[in-house]
Amino acid sequence: MIRTLLTALAAATAFVVNAQVVLEPAARIIKGEKLEVTCLAMAPKGDRVLVGTSKGAYLYDLETGRKLLGFPFEEDKSTVVYHVAFNDNGEYVVLIGFTGKRAVFDVKSGKQDKDLMNHRWIPDPRGLKAMGLVMGNSPFDRFYQQQEATHNGFKAKADKNGSVSFTDAAGSEVQRLSFPENKDQHHRAPCLFTGTQFVTGTDDGRVLFYDLR
Repeated sequence: MIRTLLTALAAATAFVVNAQVVLEPAARIIKGEKLEVTCLAMAPKGDRVLVGTSKGAYLYDLETGRKLLGFPFEEDKSTVVYHVAFNDNGEYVVLIGFTGKRAVFDVKSGKQDKDLMNHRWIPDPRGLKAMGLVMGNSPFDRFYQQQEATHNGFKAKADKNGSVSFTDAAGSEVQRLSFPENKDQHHRAPCLFTGTQFVTGTDDGRVLFYDLR
């Protein structure tokens, strides 16, 4: 009887381990500017990461972790970036704020391109509204993009104190990432699956890369 119980317990433990979505600890950590990480985007070639923060956005080389460029951003006295993205070939990036303001930058020169009409890849006002970026949002709102992401039937969701919970198709939690170093209890970590990794960020500028199980 005892042997049967032990066997069942071992099987249950193995199931829980196998159900985990990412491998801990993080395979790579980029220590960026000491600012709250609000959103993330991977370059089309997978060699750079664009990090939206509470004060503009920054471009980092994945192999070395070196900061390549910084992109300033401001709208109505707010410097928080709520969404970042690359165009298809990675030559331009867009930063979007809480009211839907869009700023496009040339990655080669680091300069802002003022003519948005040349960039049909960026969301139009209707697309921005669908993302939840509307004029009614206050700069004091704790509204971030990428609070959820899915991969192979699992869902990653930003939770309180900057933690991330992973749930299965039935909605049961199978894994949780916690970051005691976070000081801002309102921080909601961005959630991004790249195909081979899960990427998230903390309120002190760290970007963490976890290999998928």
